[in-house]
This record gives sequence, C-alpha cells and structure tokens, in this order.
Amino acid sequence: MNKYHRLIIFLCAVLLMGILAFAVFTGRNREVGADAGQVLAVNAIARDASAHWDSLEVLSGKDYGADYVILNLSDEVLYASVREKTSGDNGTLSGENASGENGTLTAKNVSGKNGKLTVEAAMKQGNLYAYVIRDGRIVGSVILRDGIYEAYGKMRTRLILGLGIFCVVFLGVVMVYGSYVQRKIILPFQNMKSFAGKVAEGHLDEPLLMDRENLFGAFSESFDIMREQLKESRDREVELQKKERELVASLSHDLKTPITGVKLTTELLKAKVSTPDGTQDASYLLEKLDTIYKKADQMDALVSDLFSSTLDDLGEFTVNLRDEEAAVLGDLVKKYDDKGLAVMEPIPEALIRIDVRRMGQVIGNILINSYKYANTRIDVHFAVAKKVLQMKIADHGPGVPAEELDLITNKFYRGRQWKDGKESGSGLGLYIAKTLMEKMQGELIAESDGDGLCITLLMPLS
Repeated sequence: MNKYHRLIIFLCAVLLMGILAFAVFTGRNREVGADAGQVLAVNAIARDASAHWDSLEVLSGKDYGADYVILNLSDEVLYASVREKTSGDNGTLSGENASGENGTLTAKNVSGKNGKLTVEAAMKQGNLYAYVIRDGRIVGSVILRDGIYEAYGKMRTRLILGLGIFCVVFLGVVMVYGSYVQRKIILPFQNMKSFAGKVAEGHLDEPLLMDRENLFGAFSESFDIMREQLKESRDREVELQKKERELVASLSHDLKTPITGVKLTTELLKAKVSTPDGTQDASYLLEKLDTIYKKADQMDALVSDLFSSTLDDLGEFTVNLRDEEAAVLGDLVKKYDDKGLAVMEPIPEALIRIDVRRMGQVIGNILINSYKYANTRIDVHFAVAKKVLQMKIADHGPGVPAEELDLITNKFYRGRQWKDGKESGSGLGLYIAKTLMEKMQGELIAESDGDGLCITLLMPLS
C-alpha cells in the first residue's frame, strides 16, 4: 500500500503542476487575436472624436457596438459610453450620465480594478485603443472597455477553477477507491500470506481471523478449515509416533529379560561342561556355547542401544549427576573391557561430576566399537586441563576417513567401509555416547590420524 500512497502523491504533484502550467501559459499577457469589428469600431470612434473634439456629446447619438472611453493627453476622461448596463432611453450613456455625484467624469468612475485608466493600462489589460489625431497631432485616445481579454479572462478563470475542482474530486475518488482496495483486497491477502507462513512453520494453533464483508471471506474460512485439519492430522501423527516409540521401548525392555536368561544359561552350561575330562565332545559343546553367548551378548548390546535411543526420542533419557572420584573411571574401564585390551595410565586425583551408570554406558559403547572395528590394544590416557578431565580412548585399527569424522556420531550412521562388512551394528553406539556426554555437560570428540580412532571424553570438574 505504500506504493499506492506514493502514486497518489505523485498524481497530486502532476495535477498541481499541470494547473500551474495552464495558468502561466494562458496568462493575460499572452497575445490573443482581436475581433475585426472591434478594430473597425475603435478606428471609427477615433475619427468621429477627432471631427467633434470640441463637442463629444454628439457621439452619444451613435452606437459603435462597444463601450468606450475618450481620454485627453493627461489621461483625464472626457467622455464615456456604456451600453446595455445603465443606459438611457436611447441605449447610450453620455459623459454626463456616467459622471460622479458632482457631474464630473473621472477615471475612477470608469476605470478598471486598478483605479487608473490609461493607454498603458489598456495595453496590459488587452483593451483595444486608438489615438485621436487633429491637425496632425495626437490630442487624446479612445479605449474600448469591452476588450476581448475581459471575456477571455473570465473563461480562463472558470477553466482553472473547473480544473481545480476536477482534480480535487478525482483525487478524492482515487483515495476512496484506494482505501476500499486496501481494506477489502490487500489486507485480506496480507492476512492470508501471513497465515500461510505460520502454517508452513508449523504454527497451527492460531486461527485465521475472518471478515465475511471482504471479497475473500469464503477463502478465509476455507483456509482456517484447512488449518484445523492439518492440526488434527499433525496431532494424530505425533500421538502415533509417541505410541510407536513407547512400543519399541517396551519391546526393548522385554527382550532384555530373555537375552539375559540365555546368557546366564550359557555361562552355566559352559561351567558344567568344562568340569569333566575335556573330551572332544566337551570341546565342541564349549565352542558352540561360546558362540551362543557372543550372539546373545551382541543382541543385548543392540537392544540396549535401541532402548536408549527410544528413551532419548521420548524425552525420558535422563541423567543424575553426582560428584565422583576420578578413579571410578578406571573401575568402569575394567568392568566393560571384556577382552582385556585396555591399557590405562594412572588416573589423576580429581573430583568430577558425572552419572556413573551413564558414564559406564558411554565407555562400554566406545570399547565395543573398538573391539568390532579395530580389535587392537586400546590406550587410555588421562589429563586435567581447563576445568575438565580429559579421557582419551585410542585404538590402533584402520581409523576413520577425515570426511566421516563428524558423521560417525550421527544417529544410525555407519562408515562406508563397514556397511557391507561382516560386522553387525546399528549405528547407535557413538550417537548414544555423545548424547549422554552432552547431557552430563561434557563433550565427546572423535579424531583419527591414520593410526586408529581416538575418542576424547571431556568431563567437568566439580
């Protein structure tokens, strides 16, 4: 609408300049062709005035078709004739009849608006004039009071006034129409545009204000019905996703029970079978039981990761931070280092703020990831720096390409070199480890320099 306002201002300026230009170029000083009859009349009056200069009253008996004034060289009015205004019985007004109260005819009685009637004034006002000549010299002048400029001036004034009124009416109509368009068309369009933007951003709770008086009342109602349907659809989808995650969490939790039972039973059988004399049958059985245990252990790790990921989606993946001795980290490494590949440096004496159970899950996922893809010695380094305790867990496997370092902690991401390999995995281990570190106000950083993968854990000091 700002453009429309600027257009109105531009139109006002153009119209005003047009009226001013018309007034200037049609000024009274512009030359206008005189009527031939008036030229003949002023010349006839001049000749008769010259013939009867001593008795100008004789001219009252003649009608020249125009009002006129006869002046002497001192610009004094000697005679004036007025037709069809305040005339006598013969249709003419003599100098005596046109005089003032004292019978004297003056310039003030018959002059123009400026109070002074002269040949120069007649020239400026556009009145025709002629000099009265007697015996070869100028004795006076004749001025026609019915100059062509008088009618022209009136017409010009009327035209300027008419143009002004037209411009005012035109601009008024334009402004009223603009206000109507603004209120009935532009504002509803802007409201629908804003509403569409909010819908695109997912803000479906705010209804679209409807005005049935505008031209788009039906469209506004349809848009709001669409918003309500989208909101209902989104609510149903959110509810279904929540139920789906709850179902996965419930199944994951339920699966852990039989898996734990399988692992315990396998351990018990291995203990029973290994006690006799170590026959071939016992060796074969021990090998199969070990395979069962490993598969059950893999299933347990996958179910645990899936369960943790689902809890994170549901917003129930919580941590309980407490102040703990840094030595607890060594205990966690020993607990989850099933293959005994970890080689630890001495742990600095420090007090850290962590959730021991969740930290065990972080360390366990990192170690399992190293077993799966490197299966080499694992070096564990500790250092205190800038109010954090650094714990570096580095293996000596093939490592990770530089372009994938920022991706391996993404949900469900597995490196390209491992997608088609025999190693099973869900791509959740490092994602869960990083998520837990962030929830514990720490950080997980992945690095690879060509000699394996190094995971650095930063834990805030108490």
